[in-house]
Amino acid sequence: MPDQPRRPRTLNDARSEAEAAFKRATTKVAAAPPKSTAIPGVREQVTLRIDQDVLEHFQAGGPGWQDRINDALRKAAGK
Repeated sequence: MPDQPRRPRTLNDARSEAEAAFKRATTKVAAAPPKSTAIPGVREQVTLRIDQDVLEHFQAGGPGWQDRINDALRKAAGK
């Protein structure tokens, strides 16, 4: 059986392949499993909006102001 000549690619074929590749590259993966319970002593960086006067109160005590905020939040949370 003689080799069949290859059909030249058309714009539609190339476009379809490009769209399929784009879809594969941008498709979201399944959501990660939910986080397990927090490990004691491990901290997570977050962004938090608090009033300026509250921030100034904790910063006025010098270095360690983030730890003091964490302690105050822990106390308020009953931890």
